[in-house]
Amino acid sequence: MIRRQTRERRQYIYAKSLEAQERQTYERKQKLKDALATGKALPTELRKEAQALGRDFAFDEAQADPTTHIDNEYSMGGVRDPKIIVTTSRDPSSKLQQFAKEMRLVYPNSHRVNRGNYVMKELAEACRANDVTDLVILHEHRGTPDAMIVSHFPHGPTVFFTLHNVQLRHDIGTYKESTVSEQYPHLIFENFSSQLGERIRDVLKYLFPVPKEDGKRVMTFSNEDDFISFRHHVFVKIPPRQVQLAEVGPRFEMKRTFGHLLASALFAISPYPAYEIRQGTIEQTEAEREWVLAHYSRTAKKRSLLTGPSRSLVNTEDSDQPSKKKARR
Repeated sequence: MIRRQTRERRQYIYAKSLEAQERQTYERKQKLKDALATGKALPTELRKEAQALGRDFAFDEAQADPTTHIDNEYSMGGVRDPKIIVTTSRDPSSKLQQFAKEMRLVYPNSHRVNRGNYVMKELAEACRANDVTDLVILHEHRGTPDAMIVSHFPHGPTVFFTLHNVQLRHDIGTYKESTVSEQYPHLIFENFSSQLGERIRDVLKYLFPVPKEDGKRVMTFSNEDDFISFRHHVFVKIPPRQVQLAEVGPRFEMKRTFGHLLASALFAISPYPAYEIRQGTIEQTEAEREWVLAHYSRTAKKRSLLTGPSRSLVNTEDSDQPSKKKARR
């Protein structure tokens, strides 16, 4: 088992190392195609290798863009249903335990596991041994849920969120009038237009299996000013052409900013800073940072990272990660 995991990890890292070379070759071919199509002179840096690049034109028509490790991470998305483990930080309060139970109902095909004295490495080994696709860890500060970590297996990524305004089902007025549906939910994602937004959207989207067309359960992730609001509803069609919604809960907001108390709580259980994307799994502290919220970008009040212009994630401190996958809804 250990040898197989080591081999798979080594192959994954090697495939990632070839991405930069493939991307550079693809961009040179695109420049050559544009020059031939417009009749302009070839760029100086392409004149020596133009003939070699032109030989593969006929074989490149079917590939619009080279694949990346992001495609491999969720290659089975939509084909195989996710298998999720939901757990908490150590010594959870009663409210965090209740929140974990309700989050277990939010994610189909998920199981809640008591944290006990397990360390991150043991949790990761158990997830790999049982073919788990995602590990969701919930944290709290003074009895209030304030953070959620989503780690995708077997090779990542791991995404850190801060939670605000968490309301359990008991706090919602329709609690006694509604029950939690077990249907696979339809998903609504709003205002995730940048490359970083698409990356976050894919991480959240592939926590859920593909729903049936006649399903009446809806999960909404609505982004406004980089403040992601989560809502859980069921709906009933009323003749002739009306729809009645009933909120099921729980509800919360996810945001990138964090205060000193939350930062100290996260650093106490993990060496990662709050709100970042790592390319490895939760126990791999040496994994490469894909994106991290820098201090100076938190002070840019007018900047919208999840809906801003698309850019390549070369600078891990304030740039966006590309993702070619489209929403299933």
